[in-house]
Amino acid sequence: MGFLLLLVMVWVVAVGAWIVLSKYATSADAQKIKDRLVGTSKAKKSKKKDTPEQQSVIHQQGQAVNKVAQMLVDKYKLAPKIEALLEQAGLRWPPARLVHLCLLAFGGGVVVAYVLLPIPTFLDVLVGAAAAGAPVLYVLMKRKARLKRFEELFPDTLEFIGRSMRAGHAFSVSLEMIHREFQEPVAGEFRRTFEEHNLGLPIEVALQKLGQRVPSLDVHFFVSAVLLQKRTGGNLAEILDKLAYVIRERFKLRGRIRAVSAHGKMTATALSCIPIAVAILMFYTNPDYVNFFFKDDVGNIMLGGAVVLQLIGYGIMKKIVNIEV
Repeated sequence: MGFLLLLVMVWVVAVGAWIVLSKYATSADAQKIKDRLVGTSKAKKSKKKDTPEQQSVIHQQGQAVNKVAQMLVDKYKLAPKIEALLEQAGLRWPPARLVHLCLLAFGGGVVVAYVLLPIPTFLDVLVGAAAAGAPVLYVLMKRKARLKRFEELFPDTLEFIGRSMRAGHAFSVSLEMIHREFQEPVAGEFRRTFEEHNLGLPIEVALQKLGQRVPSLDVHFFVSAVLLQKRTGGNLAEILDKLAYVIRERFKLRGRIRAVSAHGKMTATALSCIPIAVAILMFYTNPDYVNFFFKDDVGNIMLGGAVVLQLIGYGIMKKIVNIEV
C-alpha cells in the first residue's frame, strides 16, 4: 500500500512538472499571438474603433496567469527589485513569473520531502524553502554569467569608441555602431543607451541608466569619465584608451588572485561536503544512529545547530578567499 501511494505521488509530481514546463515553453508563442492580436486591432482602428472591453480582455488574460504571485508582488512591492534583477540577468520575465516558480518549487520540495524523506514535518518545510530558492539561484547565475561576459567585452568596446571618435564620428554615433560590431550583452545595452538618447534623453542621464542596469565598477568608471569630460573638456578617445588598459590590468591581477586562492576555495568546498557525505553513508550503514537526529527532539536541535554552524563556517572561509580587485 505504501509503495502504491509513493508511485501515485511521484506520478502526480511528474505530471505537474510536465504541465508547468510545457506551459512556460509555449509562453513565447502565446505572446506572439497576443502581439498579433494587438497589431490587428491597431490596424483596424482607422476603419472601426475597438471597444474598451476587447482591449481589457487581452490585458486581463496576461495578468490572470499567476494571480497569487501577482498579488504577492503587488502587496510587498517586489516589482522594482525583481525587474532590476531579471533585467540584469537578461531574462524577459514578468516579476510574478519568478514568484510563481518559487511557489511551485516550494510546494514540490515539501511534497517530495514528505514522501521520500523520513524527517519531521518542520524539516519538510525547510526542504521546501530550500527548493524555493532554486529559481532565484538560477536567475543569479544567469546574471553573474551575463555581467562576466559584459566585462570581458567591455575593454574592446572602449577602444572601439576611441577609434571611431578619432575617425570623426560623434560619441553618440559610436554608441550606435557598437550594436553592429559587438555581441550581446554589450550590443544590446549600448543600443538601448543610444536609443534613449536619440529619443530625447540627455546623454548624461542615458549613461547613468546604463550604470544602473550594469552594476559593474568598470562601467561606473566609464560613465564618470565621460561625464567629467563633458564638463571639463579633454581628449575623450585618449581617456577611454587608458581606461581600457586599466581594466585589462585589473583582469590580469584578478586572474592571478584566483589562481592563488583556488586552493582555499577547494578546501572550503571539501570541508563543507564532508559532513554531508558522512551523513549519506551513515544512512546506509547505520540508519538507527542517524534517525536519532530526525526523530528525537534533542537530535533535531543538534542537527539544526550543526547546519547553522556549517553554513557560518563556509561563509567565513569564502569571505577569506574572496579578494576584491
